Amino acid sequence: MKIFIEEFKAFAMKGNVIELAVAVVIGTAFGKIVSSLVTNIITPFLGILLGGIDFSNLQLIVGDTAITYGVFIQSIVDFVIISLVIFLAIKAVSRLHEKEEAKLVAEKIVEPSTEVKLLTEIRDSLSR
Repeated sequence: MKIFIEEFKAFAMKGNVIELAVAVVIGTAFGKIVSSLVTNIITPFLGILLGGIDFSNLQLIVGDTAITYGVFIQSIVDFVIISLVIFLAIKAVSRLHEKEEAKLVAEKIVEPSTEVKLLTEIRDSLSR
């Protein structure tokens, strides 16, 4: 049992597991923000554009059962907007990363290898 606990501790303390846990927590919080954006701003705006339709109240009553397809439409809108926001965020971070890489490459002075230095010396000696 003690070996199992030690192995689990080693596994849980690896960098990837901790980073994944942080990503899940941040992703959950980010999802709540985007859901709030969709629920409180975008859906009412779409409702105004579509003549006052409130997606969350759309339902079909069959007997005693209500089929709330408006909630489904809301979930689709949430998904599309969350996907779009994540795509734009990743694209922006990638663009910043590419600019930083280009800056580092431009600033980096390429030091010739020892073979190139030796060949340059030989060339210079022969030309004299």
